[in-house]
Amino acid sequence: MADAAKRPRRGDPASPARALPAFLRWCAEAGVQLSAKVGVSRVGTAAAYGLLARESLGAGEELFSIPRTALLSQHTSAIAPLLRKEEASLQSSSGWVPLLISLLYECTLSNSRWGPYFSLWPQFTDLDHPMFWGHEERAQLLQGTGVLEAVEKDLANIEMEYSSIILPFLKAHPDIFNPKVHTLELYRKLVAFVMAYSFQESLNEEEEEEEPNPPVMVPLADLLNHVANHNANLEYSPESLKMVTTKPVRKGQEIFNTYGEMANWQLLHMYGFAEAYPSNTNDTADIQMSTLLKAALQATDTDMEEKLVLDQWNFLCHQEMVGEEGAFVIGWERVFTEEELLVALQVLTMSAEEFKEFKDQEAKTDGKGTACLIQSVTMIPNLSAAQKKLLFDATMLTLKAFSSSLKEEETMLGDLQAYLELSRREQFALQVRYGQKKILHQLLELTK
Repeated sequence: MADAAKRPRRGDPASPARALPAFLRWCAEAGVQLSAKVGVSRVGTAAAYGLLARESLGAGEELFSIPRTALLSQHTSAIAPLLRKEEASLQSSSGWVPLLISLLYECTLSNSRWGPYFSLWPQFTDLDHPMFWGHEERAQLLQGTGVLEAVEKDLANIEMEYSSIILPFLKAHPDIFNPKVHTLELYRKLVAFVMAYSFQESLNEEEEEEEPNPPVMVPLADLLNHVANHNANLEYSPESLKMVTTKPVRKGQEIFNTYGEMANWQLLHMYGFAEAYPSNTNDTADIQMSTLLKAALQATDTDMEEKLVLDQWNFLCHQEMVGEEGAFVIGWERVFTEEELLVALQVLTMSAEEFKEFKDQEAKTDGKGTACLIQSVTMIPNLSAAQKKLLFDATMLTLKAFSSSLKEEETMLGDLQAYLELSRREQFALQVRYGQKKILHQLLELTK
């Protein structure tokens, strides 16, 4: 450990052709049990690596089992004792810092136990999250999607976390860390690596009041790709983690895990890819809560009406139904923020008398008893005319935030040759924009 800080990142990394067999040998030595019915491959998969069925599989078949001792976490890293000792100084809003420090150490250590694992991603150059795109490219491709704002927040948090927590820790331990090696650039890559490849075990019912479990790296499981219509799932037990099929899989078919019910903008932001329309049944579009306020203010004709809307908005903020940075989340079939949207539409379309009566009633009932009437998008036509008009106007404002129209996106997607000539970034961004606009246009039809 004493000379680790003086070593550069692993030079002359193994070629992909050699890295994968070496990693699979490491898995076997670490106690990973891989079914003979499946195989890890770089060919015929959705991304750089993937898991293919060598034989037909039934639902409920175990594909592999990974002992918890093979996981890379703050508890299994070679510097785990140091991390426990310094735990109080490593607190952060993300909760990722101990794992990230573990990765900083292990990925630059020439004889790290997880060396074959890191060799699958030499220099982490394959990571292509929007945080690595140029600012102008992000703005051009992702305007209006919500990804821009999420990335800017990420970059600010990463820099703050590195300067205020990571760098002081590195300087306090010069025997094992070197700021010239363990740089902000490397830290940013490792944040993206954790975003894309880590797993976070859910709390059980008895633990619901506790802090969330920290993320961990799960070698082999993180090589499976994601689709909404997945055919496998990771199961947790006290001794191991097991990948199990959730439906029959044909021979030669790729086996997909699920990263959760993720919209395309979340997939691009967190993992660097998006599903092609219409595959992602979990896709959503956001209407910023502040956009609903803007639409309500645009409909006012007098100062008194404007003051009423602002009073109503402040009331909603006080009730924690809305917030300046919040969003109403609309899916293909349901409204995920149904209570917030319904109450906001109700309040912002009330007359002064109705609003006064509503506030008095809320005070008597302590804010309880509001009915959720629009959980399904098919119930949106049941809203009042004023509520539908307000939602329509907010949807139109949301669509105007994009730099291109739905028709332009449809034209590009309809021209296969032109689509294939786009870069991967352009293709993924197009899929994000198109899915969101389709959902928003569906909402326009429902509010007419």
